[in-house]
Amino acid sequence: MQKGIHPDYHDGQIACVCGASIKVGSTKPEINTEICSQCHPFFTGKQKLVDTEGRVQKFKDKWDKARKN
Repeated sequence: MQKGIHPDYHDGQIACVCGASIKVGSTKPEINTEICSQCHPFFTGKQKLVDTEGRVQKFKDKWDKARKN
């Protein structure tokens, strides 16, 4: 490995706005984020599907029709 070309490695900490804190190894000592795996709807199971203009229902109807044929 060449000297002087690699960034410094720190024991960093990721802080989320929900209050969760995760210790990681990083090139930055502190990282702030708005959403993490503890508060993201996909990981918590509280995901809400927003249907605009009935697109989801149209897709489901088309899918059901294709499966019947």
